[in-house]
Amino acid sequence: MIASIPSAVLLGVDGRPVSVEVHVSNGLPGLTLVGLPDAAVRESRDRVRAAVVSSGLPWPRRRITVNLAPSGMRKAGAGLDLPIAIGVLVASGVLDPAAVAGLAFVGELGLDGSVRSVPGTLVLADALSDRRLVVAEAGVDEALLAGGVCVSAPTLGEVVARCSGRRPWPDPPPRPSDPDRRAAADGSPGDLADVLGQPVARRALEAAAAGGHHLLLVGPPGAGKTLLATRLAGLLPDLDGPTARDVTRIHSAAGELHPGRGLVTRPPFRAPHHGVSAVALIGGGTAAMRSGEIGLAHTRVSQCSLQGVPPTGTSGMDTAVPPAGGSSLSGCISCTST
Repeated sequence: MIASIPSAVLLGVDGRPVSVEVHVSNGLPGLTLVGLPDAAVRESRDRVRAAVVSSGLPWPRRRITVNLAPSGMRKAGAGLDLPIAIGVLVASGVLDPAAVAGLAFVGELGLDGSVRSVPGTLVLADALSDRRLVVAEAGVDEALLAGGVCVSAPTLGEVVARCSGRRPWPDPPPRPSDPDRRAAADGSPGDLADVLGQPVARRALEAAAAGGHHLLLVGPPGAGKTLLATRLAGLLPDLDGPTARDVTRIHSAAGELHPGRGLVTRPPFRAPHHGVSAVALIGGGTAAMRSGEIGLAHTRVSQCSLQGVPPTGTSGMDTAVPPAGGSSLSGCISCTST
């Protein structure tokens, strides 16, 4: 038998629909995954089998082939565990195909059968907005931000029971629209009133915030550069609707969207380490193209500490070293972009 289960994977800050095709036939027992899976997807063979057995469901002692279509696109992440398990159960006759009609699945499986949330749930829900999406209980608030219909279950056994009609799906929680839940991903912004003195630096900070300018703060340790830089985001207005949605999608794809916070409506503030690598700063590095610090500071503020300028004038952050003599020029760059 053949089953086809809709799901999605992350590619940068976008979700790409994936069809999990499962074929169960006679032959030497085993599970084969094809369709350019990465290491996390390939390891789902062991997670899925353990989760099915731990849930008290039968595992077919036959040859199982799983194809992740489209086969020419690389697949990354553990969010395909749940659709693979559902596909195996449908293809082996344990679950009626009509029971999963119109449903899409995204979630990681624990060895005990628990369903876990995955990074980028909001982005994946956007890619599957035309279907009723089944996610982990911890990710349903984030999935509802996409505006589609989402349901959840704590375990694989509960997913099967609710799909087959033995138990009802719970009512989804109210959509997270309360302003109290709409906070920045890194907490509340600092208040410039905390800065005592520094009238010239305060004036420069206000001018940079008003005009969207870059700002270089230079001085000895303890002069108040970091305190001033962390207060810059508090001077900026709330993000508008489309911008807040874009920022929230980026933080969701990076796995840095705090549960229950709703849309990120405050300007994000990022403070990467002075030794941050180029990949961590700009993004990329894998087939999933993870967002870097620049992407996470989308539209607003990014601070970078410079713990010393190399005497050779080398511009790369990876090679920055304290100047000769053991002294250090401590500074931070805070920039706003529009």
